[in-house]
Amino acid sequence: MSQFKVTKQIEFCYGHRLLNYDGKCKHLHGHNGLLEIDVAAGSLDARGMVADFGDIKDVVKEWVDTNMDHQMILSKDDPILKLLLDLNEPVYVMDENPTAENIAKRIHEEAQNAGLDIMETRLWETPSSYASYTSSESGS
Repeated sequence: MSQFKVTKQIEFCYGHRLLNYDGKCKHLHGHNGLLEIDVAAGSLDARGMVADFGDIKDVVKEWVDTNMDHQMILSKDDPILKLLLDLNEPVYVMDENPTAENIAKRIHEEAQNAGLDIMETRLWETPSSYASYTSSESGS
């Protein structure tokens, strides 16, 4: 089946650390993340579009800015969580380990819950490394 696809990029800054990991990412550190949101459709709407880039930005960027931008993204099981909360530091808490994969999945699900028909979400942690989450239900 043929599909049309549009991609919106959104930049945001965040910090995190990984639990149960032996590399450098077990320490608190930050990223200038680049988020790419792919929206797909089998046909174009009355305007000749898959989706308006502004609509994608309004939904996704608002959620990211409110919840993850300039936040320390931590697992609910991270022992440093209580200290940061006690210091009123900005923290976004995840049930899962805050890997790029899990962050991409969370953003993807939040955007879908807001009504966007997202096909794939990519989170670039560095200019050469990204993780993605793909939905099997998009592009209808």
